[in-house]
Amino acid sequence: MLLIDNPTVEKVLAMQDCLRIQEEAFLGLATGASVHRPRVDVYVPTDKEEDGYWRWGTMEGASKDLGVFAIRMKSDVITWPRHEDGTWTEEKYCVEPGTYCGLIMLFSTRNGEPLAIINDGHLQHARVGGGAGLGAKYLAREDAQVVGMIGSDGMARSYLRAFKCVRDIRKVRVYSPTPANREAYAQEMAKELGIEVEPVASAEEAVRGADIVSTCTDSNLPVIQAEWLEPGMHITNLGGAELPEGVFSRADLVVRQGVGGLPVPEGNERIQAGRGHSPAAYIAGSEEEMKRLPPASGRQWFSAGRYPSFVELATGEVKRTNRDQITLYLNGGNQGLQFAAVGALVYNKCREQELGRPLPTEWFLQDIRD
Repeated sequence: MLLIDNPTVEKVLAMQDCLRIQEEAFLGLATGASVHRPRVDVYVPTDKEEDGYWRWGTMEGASKDLGVFAIRMKSDVITWPRHEDGTWTEEKYCVEPGTYCGLIMLFSTRNGEPLAIINDGHLQHARVGGGAGLGAKYLAREDAQVVGMIGSDGMARSYLRAFKCVRDIRKVRVYSPTPANREAYAQEMAKELGIEVEPVASAEEAVRGADIVSTCTDSNLPVIQAEWLEPGMHITNLGGAELPEGVFSRADLVVRQGVGGLPVPEGNERIQAGRGHSPAAYIAGSEEEMKRLPPASGRQWFSAGRYPSFVELATGEVKRTNRDQITLYLNGGNQGLQFAAVGALVYNKCREQELGRPLPTEWFLQDIRD
């Protein structure tokens, strides 16, 4: 068994491989070779943050072809601060601000063997960016060259790397509320990818004239407006609250990556859909404590099951039919399967290159039948 940290993941995981392995796993959903369980979160009020909650999140997936199962687990203290500039975000940490706890456990579906424990930070960014790249591969115009990027953190970097893999991206306009962050993003990504990256002073300036528009934020409010969209654009997102409902009605074709959340019973305040950033939330706490949680938002995102999926897109059942269509790709839904596929890729590369920290497999086995 291997313990694989973030620097090792970064060393072995190329974005082009991340795109390929996810596409193969997604197509397995059509044949029954792949399966996944959507994200479910558990909320418990925390005493450490008067306005916060502790959140445990899990998602699972398996691939017969790859011979693996993965569960991704997160332990976070969550707060939802409102900022002086009018933005409203979700913030998180584990133990103290600046540290986080996210783990992927990988198992063999052939004999049940525990294979790896992987820090999820770099892999998480890559698998989400890779998902967005797959949407752009099938929906963005072939001649798309200009990206309007809303957000400037790790996800925004991963998304741009993925777009560059599938289209001849030559220019990016990036906006985030903090000037220093967007300027740093512009400098770093221009150097890394060898393209022009311009920091701009508003989200509208980033969107206008773009071929691909990407929202990569932790916002609880919409970050773009439907009236900014132009014929031929392709739009993709990170979270459910980033897109106003008008974007859905403006889009000529909406495609979802996959199933984003489990059905929840109506009228049960302890089990809710779309609370905060959670597709399905199981919530503890008193009536007063539960008021800390943001109200349900992103209704279109969390009820996306009525839209065609990536499998239908990749098999040609649905497709862009002309260059003036506005297309929207909802980049979420197969999370557990993404961790299985990309986790297997990372594990196999680490075995080939003798990377990762070996752990005795017997530590994780027992002779008592459970």
